[in-house]
Amino acid sequence: MLKKVILNPIGMFFIGLILGIVSRLLDIYTDNLGNIFSQMAIWILFGVLISIYSSSKRKAMLNILPFCIGMLITYYFVAFITKGVYSTVFIIGWTVFALLSPIIAYFAWMTKEKGVFPKIIGIGIIIVSLLSSVILFDRIRFYDIIINVITAYFLFVRKIKRT
Repeated sequence: MLKKVILNPIGMFFIGLILGIVSRLLDIYTDNLGNIFSQMAIWILFGVLISIYSSSKRKAMLNILPFCIGMLITYYFVAFITKGVYSTVFIIGWTVFALLSPIIAYFAWMTKEKGVFPKIIGIGIIIVSLLSSVILFDRIRFYDIIINVITAYFLFVRKIKRT
């Protein structure tokens, strides 16, 4: 029941709105948590969780886009009203990420299927997450490793019941 309330486009949009606000406030008022929520690894983890717990590939795609859009709307709105520093390049980058998120969700959903291809997709997700830390944010940090271990757990170990 709770899964149906949360894992739908409207629920995901509102969760995205809330996490966008929380993320921006963490950027403003904390050093460590703000850094964690500004990196791609945590958002990849959230995307993986939304995708693999969605009941179908289609629902994974429909759930992830409003989540990302909601997060972006409130993150940059709070940045604007708090006169925070933000870059047009980052806005464009995160918007492209959000618009591509349904495709990513499609493949992330498949990681819980049987076979070699889903495992290759899962490995690719972890590699992209780690590379994003290096390419976009200079290096892999301790919390990136922890987040990627959690992501790997959900991709490769955790069993998901699908009907």
